[in-house]
Amino acid sequence: MKILVVNCGSSSLKFQLIDSETEAVSAFGLCERIGLDGNVTYKVKDKKYERKLSLPDHEVAIKTVLDLLMDQEIGVLRSLSEIHAVGHRLVHGGEKFASSVIITEEVVQAIESCNDLAPLHNPANLLGVRACQEVMPGIPNVAVFDTAFHQTMPKKAYLYGLPKEYYEKYGVRRYGFHGTSHSFVSNRLAELAGLAKEHSRLIICHIGSGASITAVKDGKSIDTTMGMTPLEGLIMGTRSGDIDPAVVEYICRKENISVSEMTEILNKKSGALGLSGISNDYRDLVQAMEEGNEDAKNAIEAMVYRVIKYIGAYHVALGGADAIALTAGVGENNSAIRKMIMDGLSALGIFMDEEANRKLGEEILLSTPESKIPVWVVPTNEELAIARETAGLVS
Repeated sequence: MKILVVNCGSSSLKFQLIDSETEAVSAFGLCERIGLDGNVTYKVKDKKYERKLSLPDHEVAIKTVLDLLMDQEIGVLRSLSEIHAVGHRLVHGGEKFASSVIITEEVVQAIESCNDLAPLHNPANLLGVRACQEVMPGIPNVAVFDTAFHQTMPKKAYLYGLPKEYYEKYGVRRYGFHGTSHSFVSNRLAELAGLAKEHSRLIICHIGSGASITAVKDGKSIDTTMGMTPLEGLIMGTRSGDIDPAVVEYICRKENISVSEMTEILNKKSGALGLSGISNDYRDLVQAMEEGNEDAKNAIEAMVYRVIKYIGAYHVALGGADAIALTAGVGENNSAIRKMIMDGLSALGIFMDEEANRKLGEEILLSTPESKIPVWVVPTNEELAIARETAGLVS
């Protein structure tokens, strides 16, 4: 069964064509600058193609993707009938969706009712859904939600200390994100650690430009660092993470800016970028730190400190963790930051294997054999997770 996985943004569309039986990726790529001048990157086997094309909207972008997939020279399909279903990444399902669903008009309406919770993401995700429905009528579309995995959190973990009517009227609570990644990695970590998923206590650290940590007990999320939006929790590439809420009003008054402008700053100009004044890319920051840049050092150390602190908190919340995973861009590929994190976990009896830490982008046991809690690097694969969810619903 061939599954087309689509991750749609307001001006971009990422895609992969995955065989659900072999889990092999036939082709993948990216449509960028949709609505502007348009750029398409398409990769198949060891070949890469880039084209400047007019992409006035997402429907044209989807048509372009399908044309490439069926191209006589570089395509991997003979006809559209070979695509059995389309799996879509949806950022926010609120409390309405605790699992993936086949998309119907009623489902679309329910997703739209969550748009206020993710105004930058959900409408863009739905553009991809509508485009696929238009271009591929009759082929089932499946919504896989970033928030769904975290719907198992208990009230003590997701409720904020606010008047309860804000939760009852507006759904103000912690939802959590990166759920598809956390679910995928926690399943694999249980296997690697020799644990039955249903009897396991795991901490998953998804550390990239966007970052979150989740406590997973018996295969279910019981707490996570991101909140009602992806802004809460760890210091990230451009997001502030946890701050005193009073800071918002204070800076708004001092700088004579609106709350919306401040929210933009917290989301896009803060985090590692804001602290360092250099970059939101941790590779750049590590290089700058090694060259003696104090601001880069402070940015990295502040981020690492939050990671260590949350791991400690979730270790206690779980009643003792059985295993820990590092994943995503930094977790999989940045040996300098991995070392800083591992050095901070010595109080838990965790020590790093220096030789293992030299390996990047691989599934490796990062901790030494004598460590009390094993720490694994587990590459995430959200697209494969979406394909699995999609195949499970339509098969």
